[in-house]
Amino acid sequence: MPDTAQTPKQERLDAVVALVRSKVAAAERDAVAGFVPLLFEQVDPDDVLQRSADDLYGAALSLWRWASKRPSGATRVRVISPTVAEHGWASRHTVIEIVNDDMPFLVDSSAMEINRQGLKLHLIVHPVMAVTRDANGVAMQVAARDTAGKDSPARLESIMHIEVDRLVDAAARNALAEGLERVLSDVRAAVEDWPAMLKRLREVIRALEHLPETVPAADAHEAVAFVEWLADERLLLLGSRQYLLVEDGGDAVLLPEAGSGLGILREIAAEAGGDGPAASGSFAALPAQARAMAKSPMPVAIVTKGNARSTVHRSGYIDYIGVKRYNADGAVVGEDRFLGMLTSAAYAERAADTPLVRGKMAAVIARAGLVPSSHLGKALVHVLESYPRDELFQIDVPALHETALGILHLGERQRLRLFLRPDPFERFISCLIFVPRDNYSTEMRYRFIDILTRSFNGTGADFDVLLSDTVLARIHITVRTTPDTIPAYERAEVESRLAAAARRWEDGLRDALVDEAGEAEGLQLAKRFANAFPASYREQVAARAAVPDVRKMQTLATAGQIALKLYRAPESPNGRLGFKLYHVGGSVVLSDSLTMLERMGARVMTENPYRITPEGGLPIWMHDIEMQVIGADDSDLDSLAPLFEQAFAEVFAGRIENDEFNRLVLTAGLAADDVVVLRAYAKYLRQIGFALSQGFIKQTLASHPQISRMLVQLFKLRFDPETADDAAFNRQVDVISQALEKVANLSEDRVLRQYLGMVQATLRTNYWRTGVGHSGDAGPRRPYLSLKFDSRAMPGLPDPRPLLEIFVYSPRFEGIHLRGGKVARGGLRWSDRPEDFRTEVLGLVKAQIVKNTVIVPVGSKGGFVLKMAPPAGDREALMKEGIACYQDYLRGLLDLTDNRVGDTIVPPPQVRRIDGDDPYLVVAADKGTATFSDFANAISAE
Repeated sequence: MPDTAQTPKQERLDAVVALVRSKVAAAERDAVAGFVPLLFEQVDPDDVLQRSADDLYGAALSLWRWASKRPSGATRVRVISPTVAEHGWASRHTVIEIVNDDMPFLVDSSAMEINRQGLKLHLIVHPVMAVTRDANGVAMQVAARDTAGKDSPARLESIMHIEVDRLVDAAARNALAEGLERVLSDVRAAVEDWPAMLKRLREVIRALEHLPETVPAADAHEAVAFVEWLADERLLLLGSRQYLLVEDGGDAVLLPEAGSGLGILREIAAEAGGDGPAASGSFAALPAQARAMAKSPMPVAIVTKGNARSTVHRSGYIDYIGVKRYNADGAVVGEDRFLGMLTSAAYAERAADTPLVRGKMAAVIARAGLVPSSHLGKALVHVLESYPRDELFQIDVPALHETALGILHLGERQRLRLFLRPDPFERFISCLIFVPRDNYSTEMRYRFIDILTRSFNGTGADFDVLLSDTVLARIHITVRTTPDTIPAYERAEVESRLAAAARRWEDGLRDALVDEAGEAEGLQLAKRFANAFPASYREQVAARAAVPDVRKMQTLATAGQIALKLYRAPESPNGRLGFKLYHVGGSVVLSDSLTMLERMGARVMTENPYRITPEGGLPIWMHDIEMQVIGADDSDLDSLAPLFEQAFAEVFAGRIENDEFNRLVLTAGLAADDVVVLRAYAKYLRQIGFALSQGFIKQTLASHPQISRMLVQLFKLRFDPETADDAAFNRQVDVISQALEKVANLSEDRVLRQYLGMVQATLRTNYWRTGVGHSGDAGPRRPYLSLKFDSRAMPGLPDPRPLLEIFVYSPRFEGIHLRGGKVARGGLRWSDRPEDFRTEVLGLVKAQIVKNTVIVPVGSKGGFVLKMAPPAGDREALMKEGIACYQDYLRGLLDLTDNRVGDTIVPPPQVRRIDGDDPYLVVAADKGTATFSDFANAISAE
């Protein structure tokens, strides 16, 4: 298929050539026109099409003029940030223009320097052209590279156009140009001296073949094999120099031989112009132990890492190979030093086939005493073959044996291990770290480098990571150090700090769960929750502090379930509490929970939501809310927390109303069910026309939490079937009366005295009723509260007063039943007057009293209202809710009603009766006389 992308590119280049033809002077027009297609030939079409023809023309003409004159053997580098005003063309980036003799490593070495200076490379155009120049270096002709031949005057030249991040500052552009010139100078030196360095390497081989007998033959043979191995394209030679070992004041120093420097070790002017050769600065800086090793006859060849990074070909510290020279007596008299980079072929070779390394491997295997064909024997060979190759060259046999066996014993155990090898020249410390592979991360590596650099007073660090199919990842970190500045250290102590840094939040949670719940349950919980928490949670909450959250969530399974936790952070002041809401399935709308909490007396300060995804379960949303609790003493949080949590759960589920009565949970320390009692009395007050508003009643009770608590206690002393005490009840009345004397506000005093009178006028309640029906079987409390009053004793009750009445309160409905006597008759009504349905029922009772003046029984009437009616228009839902509330209304009446079984009065269970037997009799027109409970049951069933 034709390359359709090339067509637009060619059109754009044709437009550039047209500009050349129309704008460039005739003397160089043809040369520039021929230069343009050669320059952009290998450039990606997208890169060409992203630039206008004018900018491409400007870039090509600028590079042509920079390349048009170059002295033989010179490197020309220019860095510009082109603008139309200054250069006649523009680029978003800074442009580097380089002209040089073609040679290896130009592009990658230039790119390395650009990266080293922290710049991003956006485009690199690098054609190699055949350029013909005159004696002054002026370009006469350019052509494709394949036109340069043996008989051609043209020479191959590298011409580069590079775009990097824009540099506005001229000093920064100059620094970049100087850096590139330095790097390209190193490239030229290494390339030009390559043949001479390779020749010297072969001369070293011949010298090693005639070592004195004092050098063991096996070591001499291995040294020869190693240098031959290097010469076989396994070392990228960058520099070489020869040194003489001489005595100086009782100490030995290495002096460079004049004129022996090659490649990047060529002598500089300062070295060449002195009275004699300068001493090796690197050797003089070595510690005494390292200098002694250099003077020792063994080893013949030293392999280590240099102090400087390579500026040629690829980044990384230069490999240093020193081969000793001996006199006839076997004493060391000098050194042939080679600097370079081991090639990919060197690293691809099996360690067992690599000179110098293979002998170390054999020695370690022999020391270990393992059968080569055994599992451990094969595992040891694998450890050695996969060992970092640079380390194998540098490490001695005892250290390699200890480290290899340590790795072998580590096996597949998921734990952290650290192996250290200090460089004998104290220029670096090699740190080999094994960590569980699944735990490894870039952040972990950064932490490791920081710890190791500080531990060894390092000046920098390099790393290499091996992630294989084993359970452990290997991180090799080389910390660069300065001789005589490494502090004392303990390997175990450094390892423990690395282990702490490697410890994932998930690991900490697993250990905390095991500590708290035991290994069996703890590991099960960790499997479910260790990876469930989002990063935002892990950043804010310590792993051990997450255990209570896991405990709260472990029982949540079905959608809509909630769990709650009220707590105080150690650093929080008094009154500042935290509240966690756990909800299965989806998040809770903040406005919903905010209203509930504010009506409970808490001011919400902040909220942090977290989506937690347990393994094999529905997501759980945890809302962590910070609250300021107004007017509450949170000193006894252990007793307050369960009350608050239970109350919120009841409000959240709609089982109790969401209003300011709930402030009593915090201010008075009342349970949600206790608050329902006070709320029910307040709802009754509204029906009897109490002059003060519901809002004022709530405020009054919250302002007098101790009296509110005493009123609830009074209610319990009166009606708790287990602990009721009439004498204690009377004493409590006196205590409350005394407390009321201290209430300064008359309206508040009226509210509180009304509550006292209502409790005293109460005859029965179903507060302690549980189970279903009249049997009283164990079960949850009723979702409604029934209160039976002696209407004649009720303070503030308008006339006419019935004999008795029962008020039934529920978040869903409210109902009343008024009775004129023990034998009465009447009906029940579904009212639509929520504010005064008792007044409506009372009017019906009054009418019946008049009608039944001369007959028995007297009148009775009841009615209820819906408080959570469905939206208007949904008649079916309305009827369903009405029937359900009607049935609960009847159940509330039945809860307080005695039954007659034959001639026996059967009181309702779990109800303390202040009024004694009251078998409420009703008369039905066609059913004769029966107990009210029988009659109501019949109605409810119908």
